[in-house]
Amino acid sequence: MQILRRLSLIALWALAAVGLTCAVVWGATAAGVIKPLIVISGSMEPGIMTGDLIIDTPVPADALDVGDVVSLPSDLTRDLVTHRISAIQPDGVGGYTVTMKGDNNEYTDALDYSVSGDVWQPALQLPGWGTAVMRMTTPAVAVPLLAGLLGLLGLAMLIPSGDRPARKPALA
Repeated sequence: MQILRRLSLIALWALAAVGLTCAVVWGATAAGVIKPLIVISGSMEPGIMTGDLIIDTPVPADALDVGDVVSLPSDLTRDLVTHRISAIQPDGVGGYTVTMKGDNNEYTDALDYSVSGDVWQPALQLPGWGTAVMRMTTPAVAVPLLAGLLGLLGLAMLIPSGDRPARKPALA
């Protein structure tokens, strides 16, 4: 029983480290320091594969060049699109008009993007992590993980037999 208890404590500490990492990522995302994105299409393959997790950081729009990969909000999808810049022109009002194209696409994107201030640019790519994150957040996986976590917590709380107080005899 002692071995089982020790193993559950090790697993709980490992899960606590994962939880702390998630809290730091959440805080950095909420503060606008990073933006984690899961790649859902093959438009940038083979450089950025479907199911990868990319971590974007803000960069000034005036530092962008043709050939840079950026994540910009699309008027068509109402979401961020991560593609390579194929053309960039000043728009005359302090911003830029950006034309983008996926590395695996034959044509440029249907609409150009208007940008100013800071934009998101991939700083880190974690191959396959996006698929893992999506699967772990589905109820079919998250609920059994939570049940397992509660079981580990229960095992860790067991008092070893050597640490139990001796029972007093019952009074007659």
